[in-house]
Amino acid sequence: MPVISVEIAPLATEVKEELIRSLTKTTAAITKIPEESFVVLVKEYPADAIGVGGTPLSKRR
Repeated sequence: MPVISVEIAPLATEVKEELIRSLTKTTAAITKIPEESFVVLVKEYPADAIGVGGTPLSKRR
């Protein structure tokens, strides 16, 4: 059972659904593993828990 893990700032439910669909479809096509075998985990972090270039993401927006 292949696992795809994504760590990201919070996303709308519809965006997560599309991300899961796209990652599954693309990875299945490349690896020739059936889509039904994949598990996709989306771990969301609040913007103040993500730093880019030494600055919290919440301050960069």
